Amino acid sequence: MTQKISDISHFELHITAEKSQQTAVDLLAENTPLSKQKIKHIMTNGAVWLESSIGIHRLRRAKKVVEEKNILHLYYDEKIQATKPDEAILVSDEGEYSIWNKPYGMYSQGTKWGDHCTIYRWAEEHLMPQRPAFLVHRLDRAANGLIIIAHTKKMSKAFANLFQKRQVKKQYLATVEGIINDITLPYTISSKIDDKSAISIITAIKQLKDKKTLVTIEIETGRKHQIRRHLSEFGYPVIGDRLHGSGLSASNLQLQSNYLQFNCPISNEMREYSL
Repeated sequence: MTQKISDISHFELHITAEKSQQTAVDLLAENTPLSKQKIKHIMTNGAVWLESSIGIHRLRRAKKVVEEKNILHLYYDEKIQATKPDEAILVSDEGEYSIWNKPYGMYSQGTKWGDHCTIYRWAEEHLMPQRPAFLVHRLDRAANGLIIIAHTKKMSKAFANLFQKRQVKKQYLATVEGIINDITLPYTISSKIDDKSAISIITAIKQLKDKKTLVTIEIETGRKHQIRRHLSEFGYPVIGDRLHGSGLSASNLQLQSNYLQFNCPISNEMREYSL
């Protein structure tokens, strides 16, 4: 029987299977006001989870048979399900990993409410031949630019090792408010973030019109919102930064990951990618 839901635009359900040999889509249809077609769409978008004796994971197969005492978790939000990010652009397909230009608004990581707006899910659905995708580092939703996606667990571990040893060179372009003209390059910002060491290095600056500066910046650590926080603390917030900026600009965040360099885990040859 359909469970009572006070708000059908945003709700979550946790359904325990009382018998075996019932498909996931049938069980969900019996307990929600959603049509089977919509349920299948929600499952594809990563908002349904299956909990069993082996753990919990996203369930995308509508015809998956749910065993007795297994639990289906459904997280439905109408606005999230309707969200469609701009297209990501494939920069290079290296087989076991790929390099993408992530657009503004696309997430690096999904939530329990879905993962259809993430870069790794985009890679899974658009790379040919299709293959699984594993996130190895993150790029803010509001930022755009180069990001690495692994396609095997072995390659994911290899890149995690490179990042841990700080053997991936990452360069960003940020357009900031104000004219920077009183520093000696390279200029290091090393203030801690959340009580952890954080190092950002400004390597080049270019003065623009309307009292703006284009900053080339490299990071040796990868703290959350590191570049945005460091530049804001420095007195030159990134234009469009709604969290750490001045609030004077309504434009999108002017922060781009524009350069990556590392030794390829497959060939051990130096690889460079730039926008």
